Amino acid sequence: MEALLEILKKVITNVLTAIYEPFGFALLLAFLAQFVYLYAYHPLNTGKGWKEALRTWVIEFRTNCFFRKLFLLAFFSAMILFRTLLNRNLWLNPLSDVMGGWGIWKVSSDGTKELTTECFENIILMFPFTALLMWTTKEKLVKVVSLKSLAIKSAEAAFFFSLTIEFLQLFLRVGTFQLSDLFYNTLGGLLGGVAYWVAWKVRHSIR
Repeated sequence: MEALLEILKKVITNVLTAIYEPFGFALLLAFLAQFVYLYAYHPLNTGKGWKEALRTWVIEFRTNCFFRKLFLLAFFSAMILFRTLLNRNLWLNPLSDVMGGWGIWKVSSDGTKELTTECFENIILMFPFTALLMWTTKEKLVKVVSLKSLAIKSAEAAFFFSLTIEFLQLFLRVGTFQLSDLFYNTLGGLLGGVAYWVAWKVRHSIR
């Protein structure tokens, strides 16, 4: 029981830290990214100064539901990129531990065991991403909203997003390339899709 509480405490602490560290950066990046969206899809007010651009941004955020969804998706995507790529130290050999990271105990060189919650963090990291992705773009990703279609698309999105991050870590030499990260991220993405389907089902049953 004590070991379970220790794991739970460490998971909560690490997840809250992972959210707190990139929060301001992700908020700013998502805010700026939405200007790119406005320029691409609502170019009528471009070239009229920053005050008019800011006013257009605020109006879109207040009146356009899709704009708000896209902002949340961009915000969380920026948090993932900060966590996995932008705030990592350089490694001499990113392939040093390809098969590691599967369990909750990490064995050091001297044989001592250290509790690690990386597998849980990887699941939690991708869970909101696919839920937000389905919430924002499910009409374009699936023809019929069902548990199977949302679960498959969510797992695919999480897998390819995670695979891209892992190869970028390998190419840029930040972090380590691990198959366990790919597996747990995909699992988290699948669970995010299932959670969205449950929320969608409950909402439509109430209606």
